[in-house]
Amino acid sequence: MLYNFLFPQTFRGKGVSFLILCVRLFFAVLFFMHGLDKMTNFNELSLTFPDVLGFGSYMSLMLSIFAEFCCSLFLMAGLLVRVMLVPMIIAMAVAFFDVHDAMMPEGELSLIYLIVFVILYLTGPGRFSLDYIIDMRLKKEKQVSSDARTKR
Repeated sequence: MLYNFLFPQTFRGKGVSFLILCVRLFFAVLFFMHGLDKMTNFNELSLTFPDVLGFGSYMSLMLSIFAEFCCSLFLMAGLLVRVMLVPMIIAMAVAFFDVHDAMMPEGELSLIYLIVFVILYLTGPGRFSLDYIIDMRLKKEKQVSSDARTKR
């Protein structure tokens, strides 16, 4: 079950996978830029960053940077996509519902990110990802070991 979740077998067509790749790269790069901006202005932001989860401004900023900067790199590469999307989805849900009180237009960008990240979570990484390459290699190794066992 975990294997099928991490390496989904649906949406494997090249056209759909190319579309997923484009969406994945576009939104990951944009989200990465938000994280890079937070890292660059860390000292100023750590004093004023919203503490909506009760962790303190410093820790909330660190979690936000992890979601925006680190997880975006994994999303760009297509590595552990569904696992890395969880912090990104949580960050945007907190931003939209807690920071912006689900108000428009203030929370519009966080809502857009939230919707796109949920869609990417549901579709999976697609064919043009490291997850797909890992999946194919694991299947090949499993097949080779299965064939070796049947020959004995």
